[in-house]
Amino acid sequence: MAGVIQTTVRRSMPASLLLRVRHRSPGLACGLVGGALAAGLGLAAFTVLVMLLWVSSPYPDSGPGGALHVAAALWLLAHGAELVRADTLSGVPAPMGVSPLLLAAVPVWLLHRAARDTAEGGARDNARPVPGRIAWAGVVLGYLAVAAPAALYAAGGALRPSWAWTVTCVPLVAVVAAGTGVWTAYGRPSGPLEQVLGAVLPRGVRHLVLGPDGRPGVAARAAAAGATVLVAGGAVLLAVSLGWHLDETRRAFGRLTEGWSGWLAVALLCVALLPNAAVWAASYALGPGFLLGVGVPVTPLGGQAAPLLPPFPLLAAVPDPGAGTALHGTVAALPLTAGVVVGWHVGRGSVTGGGRFGIWTTGRTAGAAAFAAGLSGVLLALLAGLAGGPLGTAALSRFGPVWWQAGLATAVWLGLTAAVTALAVRAWCRRRSYGRGGGGRRPARVVAPRRRPVPARPAPRARLPRGSWFGRKPGRGAPAPAPVADDEPYLLLDDDDGDRDHGDRDHGDRDHGGRGALGTLPDGTGSLDLRPRPDPLAPDDTGPRPPA
Repeated sequence: MAGVIQTTVRRSMPASLLLRVRHRSPGLACGLVGGALAAGLGLAAFTVLVMLLWVSSPYPDSGPGGALHVAAALWLLAHGAELVRADTLSGVPAPMGVSPLLLAAVPVWLLHRAARDTAEGGARDNARPVPGRIAWAGVVLGYLAVAAPAALYAAGGALRPSWAWTVTCVPLVAVVAAGTGVWTAYGRPSGPLEQVLGAVLPRGVRHLVLGPDGRPGVAARAAAAGATVLVAGGAVLLAVSLGWHLDETRRAFGRLTEGWSGWLAVALLCVALLPNAAVWAASYALGPGFLLGVGVPVTPLGGQAAPLLPPFPLLAAVPDPGAGTALHGTVAALPLTAGVVVGWHVGRGSVTGGGRFGIWTTGRTAGAAAFAAGLSGVLLALLAGLAGGPLGTAALSRFGPVWWQAGLATAVWLGLTAAVTALAVRAWCRRRSYGRGGGGRRPARVVAPRRRPVPARPAPRARLPRGSWFGRKPGRGAPAPAPVADDEPYLLLDDDDGDRDHGDRDHGDRDHGGRGALGTLPDGTGSLDLRPRPDPLAPDDTGPRPPA
């Protein structure tokens, strides 16, 4: 043993730091892995799709390296980042900023699921919950750790990402999507929303956006319904227009590519751009329309021809150039319908969901309808800004709807229609509530309902001692009987004094063999007098008795 030298195992400084971080923040490592996995799955999905199209293409332009560069570029485009095409005929790099909205669902969904699972502790029943900030930071950092080399790799291809848009859009999508995932894992608390609304909106209109129970308020639900009607109606208009120009749509497939693989690629691109086209159609129905280039607007009042457009199938749905007709004017039914839907939600909420204000007045109802229309305008402006973008330089630098025009037109159309509809629905609901022949008069002015006074709960009744043949009467100094609750059975309770008397009597009966128990009364000293007492009502039988 003399030759054994004891040594102390010492960890290096990086290992010690990693161990401390792991013990202090157990969810950070899971968040990093989850974020990296979400980015890897998104890249893998785009890579598989592009590689399948490249393999099936009869005339590929480049090798597998070029296909991988395109896949990475499309993954960045799904986050909203602009791409720049370097190999153009003029030699000037041309931007491509129209991001397919359907592709954005892939990274957003993956980030949301990764953050939610990390905050829930890996979706295990016995897992310890992870703090929200740690889970959110881990997912975002892990996602960006994969997005940075992917952007560097895509920069060497034909479609290069714009660094200004990439640095802005990719972290923004990661932060927002991961935040919603953590918020969902914690049960969607209303605290963060209240803090944001408190910094943006005045106190009088916060309840219209967020209700007291944490659910969306009346104006928020109405605005979401109005925006949904506009986008869904735009999709219907797009389908009708494509059916009207069916021959041009078919010819566009043949002129753009050849072979079933090329047709499949174009069809997939059209499907990815369907939400964009629905927003374009909604903007067209609202009046401002959209642009097919600088100085080439398309509105219901008329449109101009755009000679630089490629033969794309979705562009076949663009109305023919020329002055608008009465048929083009029928699209005004879409914003009118959306305004009616917004007004119906606000009118119903003014009667049934008034909260602490009770039934709203006409001014408050009209103001809530206008506020909901403004929120719908904000939503449409956001969608219009995401659905458009540049497709080149010079004439194609502006392509799609103008976001501020679409938002302003939405607020004006829906504000007028929703206010009138909300007041009509409010009056109808009040008339239905009170009834025409119910006998009760409708109040001239409805105010907030007052709380009815709650009667005080009666005190627990005091039970009087039961009359007992064998009990001792309580004296003047005896304590008052204990109160008895309302729900306590009366017959199953005995007075303490009575129980003590019964115990004494039972003890006395056992001592004296039970003799004279029915004819005894306690005396003043507390002892029992067992001598028989004469009955005053019994006949006198002291005389001599006859012999037996």
